[in-house]
Amino acid sequence: MQYVQMKQTTVSRFIIGSNPFSGFSHQSPQNDWAMRHYFTNARIKETLHEAETLGVNTVIARTDFHVMRLLFEYWDEGGSLQWFAQTCPEVGSHAACIQRASTYGAKACHLHGGVMDNAFAQGKLDDVQPALDLCREKGMLAGIAAHNHHVIEWAEEHLDLDYYMCCYYNPERRDEHAEHNPNAPEQYLEEDRQAMTSLIAQLSRPVIHYKIMAAGRNDPQAAFAFAASHLRANDAVCVGIYQKDNPGILRQDVQLLEESLAAVAL
Repeated sequence: MQYVQMKQTTVSRFIIGSNPFSGFSHQSPQNDWAMRHYFTNARIKETLHEAETLGVNTVIARTDFHVMRLLFEYWDEGGSLQWFAQTCPEVGSHAACIQRASTYGAKACHLHGGVMDNAFAQGKLDDVQPALDLCREKGMLAGIAAHNHHVIEWAEEHLDLDYYMCCYYNPERRDEHAEHNPNAPEQYLEEDRQAMTSLIAQLSRPVIHYKIMAAGRNDPQAAFAFAASHLRANDAVCVGIYQKDNPGILRQDVQLLEESLAAVAL
């Protein structure tokens, strides 16, 4: 496993994401519920422990009460993955989420991508930098996520932060609402992927690339090869895992990333 540096924090190139753990398939409401039924606490912890054995050292997960209780239990049982926290608006403000992340030991915290997309569309961005400053006051790296590449463009010009979470696709508009709507149709356009990866090449901070497989729509080998060709020196990828139909998928995905990185000599 390769590792990168985000300021003082060492991060595995492969980061395990938690959308499947929370039932966010970005495919259909039926698949959302299938993930929730599959991912018992025991299965989530098994997945995190398997990630450790493959050299992964970081998990990205929400600042909701289920995630925090689960991670507390996982660490008490000897788990070692570090937590990069994502704010979640349905359970509180930026400040409340950041405080929870700090209290439960997160190494970093970034503002929810839908919230950033919505705030940008509404022109309500005055509270973003203060939230990032609070992350740093609490001893965490500070970042933002976004699906809309124009949000990242704005952030590069206006914010002082430590890392970006850049989504390869902009599946649904968040102009009127920040939260994901599981009943809304989603689109995964190549033009969005090209716009975001072109922008990433110009950014001044490390980037965590996410939704590289378009929520299961892209061929994994091609998706990892594309991502590897766009990773920079301190960039990483975040990938969610759902093993129900393929128990070996986590190991396979890690291997695909490693092979793709070797192919581009990164």
